[in-house]
Amino acid sequence: MLNPDFETTVTSVYRTMYLIRRVEQEIIRLYPTDKIKSPVHLSIGQEAVAAAVCAHLTVRDVVFATYRGHAAYLAKGGDLNAMMAELYGKAGGCARGKGGSMHLVDASVGMVGTSAIVASAIPQAVGYAFAQKVRQRPGIVVNFFGEGATDEGAFHESMNFAALKALPILFVCENNSYAIYSRVEDRLAGPGLCARAEAYGIPARRIEGGGVLDLLDAAAEAIGAIRTGSGPRFLECETYRWHDHVGPGDDRQYRTGCEAELDRWIAADQVAALAERLDRTIGEAARRAVEQAVETALAAAIDFAEDSPYPPEQEIFDHVFAQ
Repeated sequence: MLNPDFETTVTSVYRTMYLIRRVEQEIIRLYPTDKIKSPVHLSIGQEAVAAAVCAHLTVRDVVFATYRGHAAYLAKGGDLNAMMAELYGKAGGCARGKGGSMHLVDASVGMVGTSAIVASAIPQAVGYAFAQKVRQRPGIVVNFFGEGATDEGAFHESMNFAALKALPILFVCENNSYAIYSRVEDRLAGPGLCARAEAYGIPARRIEGGGVLDLLDAAAEAIGAIRTGSGPRFLECETYRWHDHVGPGDDRQYRTGCEAELDRWIAADQVAALAERLDRTIGEAARRAVEQAVETALAAAIDFAEDSPYPPEQEIFDHVFAQ
């Protein structure tokens, strides 16, 4: 017998994954027109990680992410209209057109922000978690970053501090095998990413294959433990980006000698796999209704971005540290 609560969660996760996929497909369509005013780092192929983790979060929980942050922003409930307007550099954007794709924020849903500097959001997330604990506030912190960030000193200093203070934070490493164009096998010494976390006494788990249901299970266990006072947890989520490091191309040139890996990951597409599962559980008509709702919202968001005005010149002097 199906568990109705679980199926509701799975349906919600599918909606989030489909939303991320379709938003970024539209970004690919729009990018050559030069209407989008900032570089874009796409999450196509990686949707399952943010969707599965954020499915277990509440509005009191907060998220920090990277420049590849569309997925985390949308999964945490960020405003779609404001995101599209931000990509257009419009005043209606979530950062009033000043931040672009790499600096998405929506404090109303706990999306603290995304950062364009590798590993820079890790100490920020740890600092926020420390404040949460000191002030005895409810909610946990989730920090998304790529495997390349684990090579930075900021990662190691932050892991040590988080463990030392038993902070309520989940570190989510999205291991997509490449730091820009450098393969993880050419950079990673030692026994692996989870071992780096475990060296600081932080329980770590690797989820191989990118399966969304496996990710849901791992996130539920880790977040549940953090909420009961376990201190930090670390998840290494195997995933794969289908497109170039930056921009809409798939650029197989930097995958020389291992081009087939992209084909394998596309064949195991979790958006398609979850759609097939929903067809068997809630039915194809119900699944298509979810997709249609996303399409309607996305079309409205693009219209909102198109119609929003650019910021006035005076805006450059507003929201700065000093007048």
